[in-house]
Amino acid sequence: MVQKVTSGIKISVETNFEGTFYKNYKIHFAFGYRVTIENQSKDSVQLTSRFWNIKDALKDTEIVQGEGVIGKKPILKPGETHTYSSGCLLSAPFGSMSGHYDMINFSTSKKFKVAIPAFKLSAPFALN
Repeated sequence: MVQKVTSGIKISVETNFEGTFYKNYKIHFAFGYRVTIENQSKDSVQLTSRFWNIKDALKDTEIVQGEGVIGKKPILKPGETHTYSSGCLLSAPFGSMSGHYDMINFSTSKKFKVAIPAFKLSAPFALN
């Protein structure tokens, strides 16, 4: 698990190798990840959008961005958490992800970025 706190918002990420499959004669490696967002600040906040850098060992970095996470824009009061699971496909048995969430502080009406710490995606058989 990797963790990082930015502006009182703690991000924790756990990963899991889900398996391989073939599509159009190409192998794909499936990874799952579970993110927990914990509001350790004294203000209520809302996650409005996400930005991911997905690095595949055999491809260029892919940028993924959009509103919310899995169709939600969670509001977190002080002390609350929001957990969600998602996944990605890679062409290689290893890669990494990192990024940030855009959030808004309800007390100040200011937008701010919360770093998503870099985490590795590795198939068990690809580790040295």
